[in-house]
Amino acid sequence: MKNEILHLKDYFPLLGEEGRDPLLEINLRYNMTEMNRENDKRPCIIICPGGGYGFCSEREAEPVAVNFLSEGYNTFTIWYSVEPNRFPTQIREVAAVVELIYQNADKWNCDTSRIVIIGFSAGGHLAAHYSNAYNCPEVRDVFPESKGVNASILCYPVISADMSFTHAWSIKNLLGHEPDAEEVEKFSCEKLVSGDTPPTFIWHTAEDDCVPVRNSLEYAKALSEHKIPFEMRIYPYGQHGLSTADSDTNSNLSDGAARVNDWLSAVKSWLKLILQ
Repeated sequence: MKNEILHLKDYFPLLGEEGRDPLLEINLRYNMTEMNRENDKRPCIIICPGGGYGFCSEREAEPVAVNFLSEGYNTFTIWYSVEPNRFPTQIREVAAVVELIYQNADKWNCDTSRIVIIGFSAGGHLAAHYSNAYNCPEVRDVFPESKGVNASILCYPVISADMSFTHAWSIKNLLGHEPDAEEVEKFSCEKLVSGDTPPTFIWHTAEDDCVPVRNSLEYAKALSEHKIPFEMRIYPYGQHGLSTADSDTNSNLSDGAARVNDWLSAVKSWLKLILQ
């Protein structure tokens, strides 16, 4: 396996303005020539950790990558810019990752027809936002041929910018202020869903007192209205930020919270169906 950390500004200088240095950690599975697999193309997963757009959580990075590496994925963890860096910084950085995967598809043995994005909490907002707005003017100004993803996985995501049920800190960090009515429409991912939105897997806990489960429910409703294939798991118990919901990412899990680890096997099964 090849592990490398890339500085996105080395490939796209605009992303390094104002002292920014977004990083991309790549893990590429080795295609064994001994097994005649040297030309195999692997599915890819872009990992967006959470952290309220104020930091990037380590617990939602490497432990997630390890789980998908074991399934044969090449993994790409983006340590994106956070507060005080505002929109469109983060969505452009995700676009850069997708661009690099396409540019290096042969070298990295990447199947560009099987690119998945996964996001946790505020990283879930970033993943959902990119899934729906990868071709927005702010991205296309920098990446005129920006490309979408083939599936998205949203884990206890911040979805809406509606202050009545969003995670206010995340949205304020993204914008630098509380959104006005126009910005609520623009940054509420449930309002951006269209017939072009990729198939989506969502999970949340009903007990989440940080990012209300209504965020996931509203997104699922929009997916249903637009006939986008999706699967959703709402677990009754468990705090916000469970990540892999095991001892690797949590201490002293309750029995209810430990059940949430089921999402990993569920999403792997779902991906096999969606990406076949």
